[in-house]
Amino acid sequence: MLLGFTKYELGKSNNVSRLRRMSPRTRRSYDQYCSAARALDLVGDRWTLLIVRELLAGPRRYTDLHADLPGVSTDVLASRLRDMERDGLTTRRRLPPPGAAYVYELTPRGRELLPVLQALGAWGGPELGERRPTDAVRAHWFALPLLRALRAAAQEDGLVEVRLEEGDFHLYVGDGAGPDGAVYGDGPAPAEPDVRLALDAGTCAAVSRGDLGLAEAVRDGRIRVTGEGPLAKALLRA
Repeated sequence: MLLGFTKYELGKSNNVSRLRRMSPRTRRSYDQYCSAARALDLVGDRWTLLIVRELLAGPRRYTDLHADLPGVSTDVLASRLRDMERDGLTTRRRLPPPGAAYVYELTPRGRELLPVLQALGAWGGPELGERRPTDAVRAHWFALPLLRALRAAAQEDGLVEVRLEEGDFHLYVGDGAGPDGAVYGDGPAPAEPDVRLALDAGTCAAVSRGDLGLAEAVRDGRIRVTGEGPLAKALLRA
């Protein structure tokens, strides 16, 4: 015994110290020959799929990702981004001047997670319930549920601008994505949209839960539709 520690305890302490110094982080695996297990090896860590959700809006700076992922620590976010780049889900590149900042973006492999997030969102919709006082919200978090509802309600492609009290965002409906592979983006549409939708967060939540269909919400006046494009006309007659 040395200074109150047994040899076993000293050895255990040294092992822990060595483990903490190991770099890079060793990938954890379920070690199961199963496609679901292999997928979870890549995206099963906390925050990974939510980072994918944010990057479906196109290239994002680290600071933007951190701002739109309230609750994630800087260390965890940096670690997840490193893992995702290593696994071929994201890439990092430097913007040309005057931006000269690094941005993260999804690879084609990473963008293939869109239907996974759509299915997960549809399954989790009934869990929304009433918004809790501690719940953060960003307008664009309703983008994927609305995109799913638009595809179901109208068989038309187009650029959609959505206006909420919490903020504006836009959607690219159809097989072809927007610039840089984006399926949605913050703020008003970058060009004249095919249709504009004005609604509140409660209606968005009801559509996300599956309690309210998009066509029904339009007929009931809970969603105001303006525009002259085929997508606007399809929604108005749905």
